[in-house]
Amino acid sequence: MRRCAMIGVLILVARLVLAADEGVIESNQAPQDVAPSTDPAAAFWQATPPVYADKSPYGETLPRYRTEIRSRWTEKNLYFLFICPYEKLNLKPSPTTATETNRLWEWDVAEVFIGSDFRNIKRYREFEISPQGEWIDLDIDLSKPHHEEGWTWNSGFVVAARIDSGARIWYGAMRVPFSALQSLPPAVGEGFRINLFRSQGPPPNRVAVVWQPTMSTTFHVPEKFGLLRLIETAAPAP
Repeated sequence: MRRCAMIGVLILVARLVLAADEGVIESNQAPQDVAPSTDPAAAFWQATPPVYADKSPYGETLPRYRTEIRSRWTEKNLYFLFICPYEKLNLKPSPTTATETNRLWEWDVAEVFIGSDFRNIKRYREFEISPQGEWIDLDIDLSKPHHEEGWTWNSGFVVAARIDSGARIWYGAMRVPFSALQSLPPAVGEGFRINLFRSQGPPPNRVAVVWQPTMSTTFHVPEKFGLLRLIETAAPAP
């Protein structure tokens, strides 16, 4: 039994290394929907492997801002957790969480760019959350000259955030309806084009942190997206 458990652990580690090398984040299926949780120790988040955003847009390693990201999914929603170490926060004065905040990207945020269309890769969705729980969602079409106008779209996604000032870490969680991503229900093995980002700190020392380097000054480079894969949670070893 102990040997089987060890083999299972080794297989899991190998799969995580392979996924990281391939630019893949795996999202484990959850048995039911929950409110977005910012507690990384919660059983909901412990049941899924992380990836890390720790690069500049041009691929330099940024160990001080190594951001852990986890994902889970149900038949209705896709979840993300960001664990974001920081040095100094760049926060918007007088935040509001009741309605979305346009141009939230000018402050500290964590961001998910995700698309289901593998033919027209210039169409995707953008979801942002701040350390104060502010949010914005955008329907992006890069064929339009002002794609930021997509902020008037409403996905119905839900967020939660908190700041641990003692540890200098902030946490952000998202729950995104699949209906905002595609018309069909999700299925095990399905993939989505995705990239994950952070904007960290006040200017002039503002830092861009990325999962898959864009090799550009902008995050909006869909050719550099990785892949999110929906997987079925493995049964525990006997």
